[in-house]
Amino acid sequence: MTSNISRRDFLKLGLLSLLGAGFSPRPQARDIWATYPGIIGRITTDENMAPIRVKPSLDSEIVRETTFDELIHLYYEVRVEAEEGRNNLWYRVWGGYLHCPYVQRTRYQYNKPLSRIPECGKLAEVTVPYTQTYSYGVYRGWQKSYRLYYESHHWITGIETGPDGKPWYKITSELSDTLVYYVRPEHLRPIPEVEYIPTAIHVPDHEKRIEISLADQTLTAFEYGEPVLHAPMSSGLGVKEVPKGMRTPTGQFSVTTKMPSKHMGIINATEDQISDSYPGVPWVTFFIYDSGVAIHGTYWHNNFGYPMSHGCINMRNQDAKWLYRWTTPPYDPPYRNHCSWDVRGNGTRIIVR
Repeated sequence: MTSNISRRDFLKLGLLSLLGAGFSPRPQARDIWATYPGIIGRITTDENMAPIRVKPSLDSEIVRETTFDELIHLYYEVRVEAEEGRNNLWYRVWGGYLHCPYVQRTRYQYNKPLSRIPECGKLAEVTVPYTQTYSYGVYRGWQKSYRLYYESHHWITGIETGPDGKPWYKITSELSDTLVYYVRPEHLRPIPEVEYIPTAIHVPDHEKRIEISLADQTLTAFEYGEPVLHAPMSSGLGVKEVPKGMRTPTGQFSVTTKMPSKHMGIINATEDQISDSYPGVPWVTFFIYDSGVAIHGTYWHNNFGYPMSHGCINMRNQDAKWLYRWTTPPYDPPYRNHCSWDVRGNGTRIIVR
């Protein structure tokens, strides 16, 4: 005997099968249909600023505190009426609700390792929530080094035997040829060159501009006077402008330097300083190079639309990538590789108000 089954019931049965196969518990069925399958939140703060609460409200009772780099399944988004100056995005998680500012959305994707690396290296992206790197010294042996985070970018410069006796990627920082560490190859996705070739090359540079509103915490890119990108961003904290403070400087600037990967913060961070060091910041577009002020992707917070930075313009990685490819100066062929770290020139106009 056969019976008709609705698509909703079919999905319910499929979910029950997954749960029976060992997946973690989920909220009740009415909460399921807006989920992001496989999405995991990484806690990016260690200052008890990301507790799980009973309700999606900062006044709600705390179920428990989370810890730095803890991984939590995100079931779905909740938008609430927020207080002035606070983000209204929450995530439903096991046990309650998690406010978004210090939750990086990640997932697991494993990659087939390369068998050889080009002479000038290969740009690659981390595709797991985080991966632990190791450094090696003749006298000290293998020691833990940086943790590299989801969607951060790094230059693979070789393949060598790692701490487990298997082939690992050798990573070299652009800061120094001596700043070297090793990472499991399946955790990095080599980025095809087609993903970062210039776009809108037919548009004259004088017909492109970027306007950044500190009041609205938005960035808008224009071609021929028409907006082609409008996105939230996070500017600098504080009152005094960079370099004396952390406020993003206002005025008219132009793109001076672009780098697909940049190590920012403390270079040789200890375990206690890891939150102050940012290796592999992706899609970096400098407009005040001497003071280190740039538009770039961000993996240490998720609070776009509110001031968060030390002076830079923090953006979602996909938006930073779009701008990196759209702005001038474009790179020449050697810039595709580790042999040439950055391209400089007087590029796209940027107005910060």
